[in-house]
Amino acid sequence: MFLARRPVLPPWCKQSSGGASAVGLLFWPFSPELVTRMAEAAEHYGYDMIGIADTPGNAMDPWVAMTLAAQSVHRPRIALCVSNLATRHPATSAAAIASIDLIAPGRAVLGIGTGHSSPQNLGIPVSSAGDLEEGLQFLRVLLTGTPASYRGGTAHLPWVARPSPVFLAASGPKALALAGRVGDGVFINFGLLSENIAHSEAAVVTSARESGRSPGDVEVWQIAALDCHHDAEIARAKIGAILGFMAGGYILRSADLAGRGVPEHLQPAIRELRRRYSTRPARPMPRSSRNWGCLTICPNGLRYSEHLKIAVSSCSEPKKVVSNKLCLR
Repeated sequence: MFLARRPVLPPWCKQSSGGASAVGLLFWPFSPELVTRMAEAAEHYGYDMIGIADTPGNAMDPWVAMTLAAQSVHRPRIALCVSNLATRHPATSAAAIASIDLIAPGRAVLGIGTGHSSPQNLGIPVSSAGDLEEGLQFLRVLLTGTPASYRGGTAHLPWVARPSPVFLAASGPKALALAGRVGDGVFINFGLLSENIAHSEAAVVTSARESGRSPGDVEVWQIAALDCHHDAEIARAKIGAILGFMAGGYILRSADLAGRGVPEHLQPAIRELRRRYSTRPARPMPRSSRNWGCLTICPNGLRYSEHLKIAVSSCSEPKKVVSNKLCLR
């Protein structure tokens, strides 16, 4: 699940244009039935965004899933959360998101990152920060319907109805700064302590201002991971796998764990997870991954020690999700 906020609200909400908090959900598209069910539930309960992951080898094609979701609902935004420039050429992704926009006018969002399970499962190197900036600049021009050049070639999508926003998945300092410079928005996965949120969003705001942009031009969403199964043991098992996956893409690649916000007493566990981690679904996450969530999980119930407390049902109205102690410590 991902959440958004603005400074005028508590640090887990974003104020939408109508003044209400905006809440979205993110999931892996394992089957057409799941995609349709999740999309319909999101619309029924008033969620503002539906995020669909791009993870070949683990789930179905995200663009097929995006199409199913776009045809199933009429109000929530539909976001690819997120793809990359290593396994999918940016011109192809631009054409795909512009096509989704024709089905869901004004509701399509393209999320791009350096790459995680997609390139790893295919044996392809992830993108560098420089590659990512080059690709984002190209995408934003191309999605205006204007011809754009990229690495010796020129692409043109004259049929684009409107520019779809391009969001950047950001965790480290380079990606956060890049989001401030060129992104229409950012999905931040840095941490949920108040100091984590302040640090990550300050990096985006500072970069935007230094680039001559208004910080308000960059839509900020904070990502949280949770599982709301009624059986606490099942929920712990699931959330351990989810958090292991997220950490593998956004924490384990960092050599500076302290700079990445990992408390000193948890760094040995992170290094062990790094040693045993796999992006393949056939290889389960280490059992020890249950012992830290959003860096640590308490053994009793679903309480995230020091980081996040959860007492909600994912099949509930967003206002209840917020009010039922989806709160940061």
